[in-house]
Amino acid sequence: MKKKIFILIVVLIVVLQFFNPAKNDAGYQSVELFEKETNITPGVQQIFKTDCYDCHSNHSVYPWYASIAPFSFFIDHHIEEGKEHFNVSDWATYSDKKKDHKLEELIEEVEEGEMPLLSYTWLHGDLTEAEKKDLINWATELRKKY
Repeated sequence: MKKKIFILIVVLIVVLQFFNPAKNDAGYQSVELFEKETNITPGVQQIFKTDCYDCHSNHSVYPWYASIAPFSFFIDHHIEEGKEHFNVSDWATYSDKKKDHKLEELIEEVEEGEMPLLSYTWLHGDLTEAEKKDLINWATELRKKY
């Protein structure tokens, strides 16, 4: 019985390899408007590139294991959920009120240690205290615009 279950699981994993989700890659140009409008500093831009854009834009840079099921489905779920909450590629469609609210949420999530997600930091590392401070200061200053 255990052998049959093991074989079934292996077959299922092999079959899943043929059904990977579509990639989220509209290119870097999908975040350029956000960067231009927000006058992002080089340090904060680097934080967004390495820790935010993968899940919060239409431009994701995928790790090597992103094409291997079930990891591909796990990563796709994170990206879809991240974009649902805040998608910098949609920044131009947000009202000023919504932009202010998204920045407020960004500050809150970073201050409370909710972003980046723990599951993301296991493989990619967490933000340093200096990076958190830079990101919060940038977002706080930017909120004055909206």
